[in-house]
Amino acid sequence: MRLDEHLPVDHRLSMVYRIGAGLIGLVLLVFGILGLVDQIGVFGTGSHTTAGLNTNSALSILSICVGVLLFAGMLIGKNFASTLNMILGVLFILSGFVNLALINTGFNPLAFRIQNVLFSFVVGVLLMFFGMFGRVSGGLPHNNPYWRARHPTQVEHEWRNREAAGKRAAHAHRAVTSHRHGGHRASR
Repeated sequence: MRLDEHLPVDHRLSMVYRIGAGLIGLVLLVFGILGLVDQIGVFGTGSHTTAGLNTNSALSILSICVGVLLFAGMLIGKNFASTLNMILGVLFILSGFVNLALINTGFNPLAFRIQNVLFSFVVGVLLMFFGMFGRVSGGLPHNNPYWRARHPTQVEHEWRNREAAGKRAAHAHRAVTSHRHGGHRASR
């Protein structure tokens, strides 16, 4: 089952979705691998940091899994990458809020600190930006494939107007051309 079958595929926008997924996936993979290299406890809540962020093996493994998922989105591209970026962006923001609530409790399985929460918010916003770019806006241009998919009757109306204008222009051109040719013949 595909959730985005009804959406248009625009290859120029697909590059933005792919780049976003690839860059953020790379950051998460590097963070996860560096966290695993230090061999810390799976759910340890100590103050072990990697790249300025507190971590444990569970967070490192989760980061690697999400990074691999983003790389898959980068390879698949198109609307899949866009939708994946948006979904993961929302999940990162929700994770930031949930882990913010868990920071000073006895239950903090991913060893989050405030810098992790901020990182989660930033990654979430970036993923949402890359996923929504050119796809979600009140001011999309009329040649945008997502705007055209959402407004089929207006697209058809604009197409008819352009076709009628083209016919009027062609008729006017023929009239001017035939008048010129007829005017030259009369003067000869």
